[in-house]
Amino acid sequence: MKRSSAAEPTNDALLDDLRRQTFGYFLHEVNPANGLVADSTQEGSPSSIAAVGFALALYPIGVKHGLMTRDEAIQRTLTTLRFFRNSSHGTARDATGYKGFYYHFLDMRTGRRTWRSELSTIDTTFLLAGMLTAAEYFDADTASEREIGTLAGELYRRADWQWALDGGDTVSHGWTPETGFIKYRWQGYSEALLLYVLGLGSPTHPLPARSYAAWSSTYQWRKLYGHEFLYAGPLFIHQFSHLWVDFRGIQDAFMRAHEIDYFENSRRATYVQQAYGRRNPRRFAGYGEDCWGLTASHGPGPATRRIHGVERRFRDYVARGVPHGPDDGTIAPWAALASLPFAPEIVLPALRHFDQLGLKVSDPYGFKATFNETFPLKNDRIGWVSPWHLGINQGPIIMMIENYQTGWLWTLMRRCEPLVTGLRRAGFLNGWL
Repeated sequence: MKRSSAAEPTNDALLDDLRRQTFGYFLHEVNPANGLVADSTQEGSPSSIAAVGFALALYPIGVKHGLMTRDEAIQRTLTTLRFFRNSSHGTARDATGYKGFYYHFLDMRTGRRTWRSELSTIDTTFLLAGMLTAAEYFDADTASEREIGTLAGELYRRADWQWALDGGDTVSHGWTPETGFIKYRWQGYSEALLLYVLGLGSPTHPLPARSYAAWSSTYQWRKLYGHEFLYAGPLFIHQFSHLWVDFRGIQDAFMRAHEIDYFENSRRATYVQQAYGRRNPRRFAGYGEDCWGLTASHGPGPATRRIHGVERRFRDYVARGVPHGPDDGTIAPWAALASLPFAPEIVLPALRHFDQLGLKVSDPYGFKATFNETFPLKNDRIGWVSPWHLGINQGPIIMMIENYQTGWLWTLMRRCEPLVTGLRRAGFLNGWL
């Protein structure tokens, strides 16, 4: 490894500092009375159940690195699990959940449904994955840690995955008490890889094996910039299931047919993102070899501006992707960083680039969520910068730093019975399985 000067911190020092700063979000943007984590730092933000799931998975990492004590992590975890066990569960429009699934956004104080949000199958997946992580880590023979295991198991078993099929072969995106099931289903490669695995692993209401086959039959295999891979445009799709699962060397039928695994697929997707940044086909400011990362994120819009004779349309929150967009010049540093285990040789230079841009100067929670150098702002050398942090951006940074540096989280989850059962029922073979 190249020896760094005193003025230039090592990669590990940069990552350790970033982990500490980013973890602060999950220390402070939480209601200690119920364990709910804010969706964002925007004033009045509700809780995102996915952010809660990330928090539950991160508390063990926090203990490991001395960012919180084990007792503090136990109490936070118990508070959260007890809340979900005891919260309103039924068809009422302001309940917390129904059929073992939970509403995407909950009021930070009451824990009730807010924003008329949907009962979200994918966000419940991340919540349950966090609960299962807690159950694996807190396994000491004490009353508190036994209760964590009991509650996490109970809440996981409550999810009725068969109901979520809504009579079809693939899982619905969700349900609302006003209109019933959402018409969209989880089809095409996506972050739902983890959803299907946990659904197949259920001991109470498991998905049938045909559901995984039906889902994977909708995949698209493509070649972009010299890389053949299972296609999805936004980078988070290639990352979120990998937060918990070590896909190195294990393959389902689709990946066996293409002679790679999902880890290698995500490595290729990461290189495609870098190639897009380097080619910069839409000629946005700042894009380059070390500046890339298009994913679901906030942007400076909605707005339209004429810049250097070109009319540019800028968007707010949207799933940006390559190569077909949408793309409005908005880069998400966290998206590049969450690919660290797949391609550290190109992610670490991006880390240094974002650091040199000053994207975390005087910032309590690490890198800013997104920035856009094309969007014109006076007296700002890097253009528009997001004023908020989001929990679902922060969590993957910490989890993937850990998976890159030690693989500890992946190793922990290899012993998670529902996860292993789900992988096997999905047809995964070889490697550590």
